[in-house]
Amino acid sequence: MSGRPDTPPRRPPRQQAGAISTILNGLRRAPRRVRRGSRDVIETAVSQLFDAAVRHPHGVASSGEYRIDDLARLAGTTTRNIRVYRDRGLLHPPLRVGRLALFNDTHLTRLRLITSMLDRGYNIAHVHEMLSAWEQGKDLGSVLGLESAIAGTWAAEKPQSMTVADARLLIADEAAFDRLVGSGLIRIEDDGDATVVRPKLIEAFNDIREYGLSIDKLIDIHEQVLPLIDQISSILVQAGAEHVQDRIKPGVSLPDDTEVAELITMLVRFRTQAVASVTATLASSIETTIEELVSRILADYVEKAPDAEG
Repeated sequence: MSGRPDTPPRRPPRQQAGAISTILNGLRRAPRRVRRGSRDVIETAVSQLFDAAVRHPHGVASSGEYRIDDLARLAGTTTRNIRVYRDRGLLHPPLRVGRLALFNDTHLTRLRLITSMLDRGYNIAHVHEMLSAWEQGKDLGSVLGLESAIAGTWAAEKPQSMTVADARLLIADEAAFDRLVGSGLIRIEDDGDATVVRPKLIEAFNDIREYGLSIDKLIDIHEQVLPLIDQISSILVQAGAEHVQDRIKPGVSLPDDTEVAELITMLVRFRTQAVASVTATLASSIETTIEELVSRILADYVEKAPDAEG
């Protein structure tokens, strides 16, 4: 159990895109001027688009001050959850203007962080402990160490058991369900129940499906990426393995228990830091690739768009 009070709808209704619309309208209205500015103008527009999308993921312009309903909508949670987080000390008190409670961007950022941590399976007490450690000025390594201690498990994600009927409802696609069983991501047990071996991956599939991608396409991508991920894993683990093999050699008695425990702890920490390093590198690569893709699309649009200037 994550300790999360209740679950909001997946995504708020789409709003008129404020900052994003402004940027796109500039391209629509003046393609001739954009063409004169050429690549620099396109790259600037792309950078502004992604900055706006990150700041306002649902296309809502930020005013910097929010009532509780607006804060809940922007953070993708509920007003009830916000009140619970306030009562538990996770959120700082809002600014009081008469009888009105106003929240700001700091509340919004913190609320999104709380929601993310709860989604990852931590309970409210754990979230409070990690946020407190961060606020007390502890560095990222200390917070990651605290996170590892709280998680208390080696496995990155635990399989989930459920009835086959529930597993089918989770996928909501018979052919895709059969593919997931065939790939081992879902396992049908002898007792007739199902085990979702990679629940976080299935959850990610379902999140992305809301944007219109088919689950078949997502499974295809997973099958293409998995061998590459395994190669990266082998390269990283080999570095740790060489260090361990220098200390534990065939035919030689094992080091004492303390040294073995240190080696195991080193490998656990190695996993944490390796994941952080690869995540940062992958994120940077994906950002660059996405920006280049959007730049090409906008450049093609601008090149072929009729002039709207007088």
